[in-house]
Order: sequence, then C-alpha cells, then structure tokens
Amino acid sequence: MNQNQPNTLPPNYFEQVYQANADPWQFETSPYEHAKYATTLAALPRPSYAQAFEVGCSLGVLTEKLAARCTHLLAIDVALEPLARAKARCAHLPQVTFQQMFLPQEFPTQHDFDLVVLSEVGYYWNLPDLGRVADGLLERMVPGAHLLLVHWTPEVHDYPLTGDEVHEFFLSRAAADGPLHHLHGERHEQYRLDLLEKR
Repeated sequence: MNQNQPNTLPPNYFEQVYQANADPWQFETSPYEHAKYATTLAALPRPSYAQAFEVGCSLGVLTEKLAARCTHLLAIDVALEPLARAKARCAHLPQVTFQQMFLPQEFPTQHDFDLVVLSEVGYYWNLPDLGRVADGLLERMVPGAHLLLVHWTPEVHDYPLTGDEVHEFFLSRAAADGPLHHLHGERHEQYRLDLLEKR
C-alpha cells in the first residue's frame, strides 16, 4: 500500500479537483477513456440488468452508456458539481437516479442489485474502508449478481491504493469458500478489468 497517503480521500478532495478542472480526467474527450468504456460494457455477460449501482459516476459519461443495459440504474458520487452535470447528461434517461453518497459512511437502502460497477474509484479508499465498502456492497447484491471492477494500474501518489491492490483485494474474496466467484479478467496497458459474481 502507498504509505504517503494512508487515509481514504475525503469528499472535499474531489470538490477541489472539480473546482480546478471541470473534466479533470478527460472522461468526455479522451480516446483512452472511450475505448475503456467500450471494453467495460463488452465485459458484461448479460444483455440487461434489473437493478444496477454505479459507484463514483463523476460526469455521467459511463453512466449514460451503462443505462442502455439497465432497467434501473442508481449512480452516486461524493461531489455535487459532477453530479449536476451527470444529471443533465442523463436527463433523457428516466431509468437513471442520481444521489450524493460517500461510501462506506452511507449506503443505498436497496438490497436487490444484480450489477455493481466500481470503475476508477476503488483506490480512493484505504484498505480498511475498502473492506467496509465490499461488505456493504455484498449485502446489497442478490445471489448471482455481477461486480465489475475497472481501474487504472499505475501508482498515483495521492491515492491510498493502486488499482492492482483493489482488484487483488476483491479476488481474495473469490477463494473457494469466499462470497465471490471470478468470471473474467483482462489486463490492458494502463488498466485492468475483473468481473466477479456473488455466489
């Protein structure tokens, strides 16, 4: 684990990032991001999901694409500015609901998700909080639900964890007696993707 930043990044970290740059990770314009979104959607084995949950939706670029595969999609973020832009982007999609929420301090009241997407968000938590997030998500996933992980793998000095550490943590719960089963994994030059299923 990165010892320079052992604490989970707080909501005001993201508020400051978005105040400095409206699209800090170039979600809207980057060919890399758009290719990664295509890979993300292609990894989902089912044509549709009844109740999906996207953690860290940011500007809603992936949200808009994911919504086409969902009867209902709950998308959350900790910062209000990107949430407002995500709502505007997805205003034509009645199946999408947005909420400001900060895991693991709070979780959705729903307990029937058949898809959870953690894309470029897991490394913002430290390891204890990531464990709490995992427990809370698993409690709210129905048996057979899919958990899709997609994360940048190079180390970022601000972040408590690397993408690899996030994925290895969840894969450790896919042991023979664990609550998850590993369905698919792939590694690209700068990110990795893993799909797991709740037993």
